[in-house]
Amino acid sequence: MNHEVTNTIDLLDAGGRIIEEGWARRPVWKYDRSKIKAGKLAIKEWDYYSITNAKAQWSLNATIADLGFGALFSVSFIDYKARSFAQKDTMKFFTFGKTGLSASSAEDNGVSFDGKDLSLSFEKKGTSRFLSIRAPSLILANGNAGIDAELELIQNADHESMNIATSWKENRTCFYLNEKVNCMPVGGKIKFGSETVRLEKNEAWAVLDWGRGRWTRKNRWFWASGSGLAESKPFGFNLGYGFTDRTPASENVIFYDGKIHKLEDVFFHIPAESYLKPWVFTSSDKRFEMNFVPAVDRAGSTNLGVIQSVQHQVFGYFTGNAVLDDGKTIHIEHFPAFAEDVYNKW
Repeated sequence: MNHEVTNTIDLLDAGGRIIEEGWARRPVWKYDRSKIKAGKLAIKEWDYYSITNAKAQWSLNATIADLGFGALFSVSFIDYKARSFAQKDTMKFFTFGKTGLSASSAEDNGVSFDGKDLSLSFEKKGTSRFLSIRAPSLILANGNAGIDAELELIQNADHESMNIATSWKENRTCFYLNEKVNCMPVGGKIKFGSETVRLEKNEAWAVLDWGRGRWTRKNRWFWASGSGLAESKPFGFNLGYGFTDRTPASENVIFYDGKIHKLEDVFFHIPAESYLKPWVFTSSDKRFEMNFVPAVDRAGSTNLGVIQSVQHQVFGYFTGNAVLDDGKTIHIEHFPAFAEDVYNKW
């Protein structure tokens, strides 16, 4: 079942349960932290951006997240050609939702962090999203130090996004509200060490992962996302499952020329022996059939006893077919994107 919600509504009722679960093509649910029936430690909120440059073969990723017990600020740079990644993280403990993340992804808003080794600023103004990313001590694959980026992402008013609101079977007051905005064209400049690069038109594309929710204690999710060009038009995909009850809807979609094409269930076939072996993606409706050849595994783990995390965000190349709602088949070859397997105890 894929129940589409079309009217703007409150997310939660007085008991902290989702009023209408499902998916939407735009942000329709109004998020209000005060209606969540949980302590502040259980509420997780984040804005995550991933920018991919197929021509230069890199991805730049930035996160501002408030996980209740603390806030995470992170930047990572993926070099497909060198098969390496560089990452800089900073934690700020006992934030309890006071990091400044917005209650709406559609309204103008801003959030920032300024530290010695890492500074981030995300701002939405109208149809533009402005990202400022500074990590002076980040060591790149060529030995140069530092990334300094000033970027503008364009999200036109008619640009559809994947929105989903679902809850957990074991506790319906635990929920996840999520928007994925794929295929945003990126302009601006990035300084890699001493070299400044200006992005050309249609050279780089971005996705925003906007997430808000009350989570259960232990979770494992699978997520894949890509944004770029196919047949000279903006093309991308969002695939995900593993947590919450997805009976009302899945988050599996194809993005093509600003519109969403809804998929049924999609399955990640990950080799047991290594995340760097080729993966296969299949779908119940046969509309997303892909091979995935990994290049970089951005692996990480944390074990603080009560807080644990094991992450494998794998960047590589998708090849295969995606079928649109009208039956048209889009074939992609060597399309740079990522897929991940993440476990959290938080």
